[in-house]
Amino acid sequence: MSALLVPSSSSPVRRARNRGVALDTITPETYRGFLTSPEGQALGPGFLQCPSWAGVKEGWHSRLIGWGPDPKAGALTGAALVLLRQFPGTRKYFAYLPEGPVADWSDPDVDDWLDPLLEHLRRAGAFAVRIGPSPAYRRWDAARLKQLAGPGRRIGDVLASEVDPLGSAVADRLRARGWRRCGGDGTGQGGDAQPRHVFQLPLAGRTPDDLWAGLNQEWRRNVRRARKEGVEVVVGSAADLPEFSRLLTLTERRDGFRLGRSLAYYERQYAALNAEEPGRMKLYLARHRSEILAAHTMITVGRRTWYQTGASADHRREVRPSNALQWRMLLDAHATGADVYDMRGVPSTLDPEEREYGLLRWKLGTGGQVVETLGEWERPVGGSANHALHRAFQAYLNRR
Repeated sequence: MSALLVPSSSSPVRRARNRGVALDTITPETYRGFLTSPEGQALGPGFLQCPSWAGVKEGWHSRLIGWGPDPKAGALTGAALVLLRQFPGTRKYFAYLPEGPVADWSDPDVDDWLDPLLEHLRRAGAFAVRIGPSPAYRRWDAARLKQLAGPGRRIGDVLASEVDPLGSAVADRLRARGWRRCGGDGTGQGGDAQPRHVFQLPLAGRTPDDLWAGLNQEWRRNVRRARKEGVEVVVGSAADLPEFSRLLTLTERRDGFRLGRSLAYYERQYAALNAEEPGRMKLYLARHRSEILAAHTMITVGRRTWYQTGASADHRREVRPSNALQWRMLLDAHATGADVYDMRGVPSTLDPEEREYGLLRWKLGTGGQVVETLGEWERPVGGSANHALHRAFQAYLNRR
């Protein structure tokens, strides 16, 4: 974890008004203990809120904060990894909690921890804060979206299979407290740093045969084809990251997107996450005739597993290495007891003529759900000077 350049709060531990909830900085060991406890796991923490993630992000400082009856002693009800980026030419910081904090958003007394958290960050020099609440907002079944795809259509045009009442309530609470939804209430593009629409496969209570039956005919055919062609799927190591990076560059060029992540980024990520917990991040490789044709990364925290990034070669695509990889990863996630297999971001388009739709169509074939998260929310932290600095910071980011 990077050392903070902002001063530690010299004030006593902040204690909320009604229930004696204390808030304070905590050690990585205390934080990890909470994430692995039954109480912490029940909150579904993501990998972006693990202490190790601070070691992945260059240019940011970090702080671990916990709240509950006695944070220093590990008696916690919530926690947050806060990344802090200094605004050039000032001693002020933008505070970012990627897909966090790890908190009970169903708590009707959310102000008992949210207000002290904002005050703590203000005293640490933050002029604005961005959070990513965990509740889902809406869900769409794969079969429904595939059936209703068409020219000019977007996911938001389709009636959701499920609307999460908690997500709606949290959104209303945040708006009432002066938070602004980044990217507005549309697609979230241009505002959210993390994907607003993700694709998830529920695993809890399902057998491998159930998962196989959930694949569409094209996916089952492609997995069988890979097996027939002799595609071998293995778990690689850090030594294979350069080949993964090379394949990712090819994939970006072929599919017309740019993640902007270097080999060094993935090397830091692999080292940091696996130092925190061995096997937390894995690199899966699909080989054919002794050549690596595809490579995908997978991350596990508690009972959640994510397919993070996929890359593949331009040639021999007919042997379907990526389908073979995903099927193996899905089975491994199930075998470790994961409740959810999260395939991360998908585009919001349902127009088959748009290039981005191909990624969504590929994930829809696994039979899961598109989940619209609440997205990211942002607000300045007190005072006209911080409001002005927040506006200047937004303009600075838009020029980068």
